[in-house]
Amino acid sequence: MLLCGPSGSGKSLLAARSGLPVLRLDDFYKEGDDPTLPLVAGSSDIDWDHPGSWDADTAVAAITRLCRTGRTDVPVYDIALSARTGTETVDIGRTPLFIAEGIFAAEIVTRCQELGVLADALCLSRGPVRTFRRRFLRDLKEGRKSVPFLLRRGWRLMREERSIVARQTALGAYACDRDEAMGRLAAAAAGRCASLRTAA
Repeated sequence: MLLCGPSGSGKSLLAARSGLPVLRLDDFYKEGDDPTLPLVAGSSDIDWDHPGSWDADTAVAAITRLCRTGRTDVPVYDIALSARTGTETVDIGRTPLFIAEGIFAAEIVTRCQELGVLADALCLSRGPVRTFRRRFLRDLKEGRKSVPFLLRRGWRLMREERSIVARQTALGAYACDRDEAMGRLAAAAAGRCASLRTAA
């Protein structure tokens, strides 16, 4: 189950409340010294909201291994340091469904479909103003970046939110609010469990 949406839309909270295993796609960001990182147009800021700042190939490989074997090693990424600080093992055991959540999840919808591992793809949307407030307070509390950077990024993302959601839905994610997302998660989980019982 891929879960995307603008930064601050509540993806991590929804994933945690679902009770399903979670793969954090933000851990697949490129490191801050990577020369391929894109910049915000007209600025020296790294554009961490551009898909080019993210390692899609490694993320898809991890998703595929989890689906095939039930476990995989993934990087541990420190957003404040813009660096990978280690690795950890994600083990979902025999759970028939897990959530891979992050702002770039929609970028890999087609690849996951082609690999036969996609149950559903959701784009969580709360509205630009609510998302701006939640994102800024979260990033400030966690010390993710400097306050001036967070304000510049927040203002830019608030203006771009509708186009971000439009892009993610065009890539194959279904736009919905939290309640509808929880309903689709429950339906997908029930369907996968039923399939396992039938196969057994």
